[in-house]
Amino acid sequence: MKTTSTIISIPSHIQGLLFDCDGTLVDSMPLHMQAWEASLKYFQAPYDRDFFFSRKGMKETVIVDEYNKTFGASLDSSAVVERKHYYFRDHIEEVRPIKPVVDVVFRYDSVLPMAVVSGGQKEIVEGELRVVGLVHYFQEILTADDPYNPKPAPDLFLEAARRITVEPSACMVFEDGDLGIRAAHNAGMGVIDIRPLL
Repeated sequence: MKTTSTIISIPSHIQGLLFDCDGTLVDSMPLHMQAWEASLKYFQAPYDRDFFFSRKGMKETVIVDEYNKTFGASLDSSAVVERKHYYFRDHIEEVRPIKPVVDVVFRYDSVLPMAVVSGGQKEIVEGELRVVGLVHYFQEILTADDPYNPKPAPDLFLEAARRITVEPSACMVFEDGDLGIRAAHNAGMGVIDIRPLL
């Protein structure tokens, strides 16, 4: 990850900011990959890092369902995800903030309404945000536990915009995953792909 200071500029027409969590606000993807690996090992199934990494942002039980189809496995998706979360919670203190994006949060605190829109489980997402000291900066936190279609559907982003009372076209989304970027475009929102900044 780059150590140079990168300042992200926000267009003047933007009235609300929406952030993905994993890989966008917090550097947690290495830990997520370790947690997937530990869970697969526990269930004596082969771990394929590229498979899991390429599906970041997806609902975790759906990832396991796709794993079963791809690798001809018959894993219980809920059990695998529960085991993954067990490992992740046990190591959650390892996550770190992603400075260029977190700097945006600090700059626009009390200036623009902000929300987190994540494909992760609520308990995990809120835990990560607590570790990096960010949980109180957001008016709303939407996750896979909320009853909306997951990314790349626009539903979570549209609901976040509704809750912070900002028109979708006036929202800027921060993302690090292809599914999330598609979801933001599908919602008619601006999007900043943070991957080139890292």
